[in-house]
Amino acid sequence: MPSLPVLSGKEVRKAFERAGWEFARQRGSHMILLKKGSIVTLSVPNHKEVARGTMRGLIRAAGMSVEEFLALSH
Repeated sequence: MPSLPVLSGKEVRKAFERAGWEFARQRGSHMILLKKGSIVTLSVPNHKEVARGTMRGLIRAAGMSVEEFLALSH
């Protein structure tokens, strides 16, 4: 399992947007992302550094592999 880099909330959001997720709204420090045809919503914290465990949970909820996410995060 490849290790995840330290990314900011905005960088994580951009990676998910490249995968087809759309920014819906922001409440407090959390950005809500939606994808057409998916019942899942992603709540990405808008922090300077997103914890690796949080990123793994978001990746899993999005139905992606870590490798797919890493390819989109560059």
